[in-house]
Amino acid sequence: MSDKVHYSDLGLVNTRDMFAKAMAGGYAIPAYNFNNLEQLQAIVTACVESRSPVIIQVSKGAREYANATMLRYMAMGAVKMANEMGVDLPVCLHLDHGDSFEVCKSCVDNGFSSVMIDGSHLPFEENVALTKKVVEYAHQFDVTVEGELGVLAGIEDDVVAEKSTYTKPEEVEDFVKKTGVDSLAISIGTSHGAFKFKLKEGEEAPPLRFDILEEIEKRIPGFPIVLHGASSVVQDYVALINQYGGKMEGAVGVSEEQLRRAAKSAVCKINIDSDGRLVVTAKVREYLANNPGEFDPRKYLGAARKELIKLLNHKNEAVLGSAGKV
Repeated sequence: MSDKVHYSDLGLVNTRDMFAKAMAGGYAIPAYNFNNLEQLQAIVTACVESRSPVIIQVSKGAREYANATMLRYMAMGAVKMANEMGVDLPVCLHLDHGDSFEVCKSCVDNGFSSVMIDGSHLPFEENVALTKKVVEYAHQFDVTVEGELGVLAGIEDDVVAEKSTYTKPEEVEDFVKKTGVDSLAISIGTSHGAFKFKLKEGEEAPPLRFDILEEIEKRIPGFPIVLHGASSVVQDYVALINQYGGKMEGAVGVSEEQLRRAAKSAVCKINIDSDGRLVVTAKVREYLANNPGEFDPRKYLGAARKELIKLLNHKNEAVLGSAGKV
């Protein structure tokens, strides 16, 4: 007896329809990473409140942390929770930065509706071969696949790169044609983690390479583009972390203005992970510092969840433009 489950049985959807609507409407779908129950509750609540479609995503490391079976039912619960709140919310469960065919296959078999295979560190032809193999398996089950060309600097779970390699526009047509991917993550100056740029005092973060994005759009018109490493690293939360004993000097992200501009283009999925981590950490630190006798996790995690809902509503409405699209 097979233990395979199809995502449709969990109430999930893949990204195909989501991306087509986002492209036509000039907005981007939020792709929020989560690692625990409170983060997932916050994501669902904010997207119900702002009526935004959503991609809930986990890295390979987060999947191992949560347990694959538990994760399946958490995703199913997210859909049911939204329905009980009165909204038929399109929810996609996505693997972020899958690093092997085996991991992607396991996710497809366990109810994921979308997977990313990240072969960006490989030579071009090897990236093509690996991505194509994943696409051929996933498409049998109508699971959508995201590939990547170009390398983002920074650290996020198992993904580590010291420097960025911008996506070469001249490679994208060939890659998309040979692999059959449904969307493409590109490198135009975003970066993983909370320390995206090394800046001296008074310096501003370098602008994203919209010239590369525009050239890619010309070469593969109407094709869904993905931005990774797109947290803004909200300075209020960085300050709160530092105020209550943390050490995060120099944490800086991508400006909301640049992300808004990207969301109006062919970029129809924007990944946000670090901002969620920062909010949770900031509010937990603040709560425990102000309530040193408290030991009920529901109190400090509840405070973090409440603040995360607030931030995600802001992202959907003011940055991604996805609010009101359900």
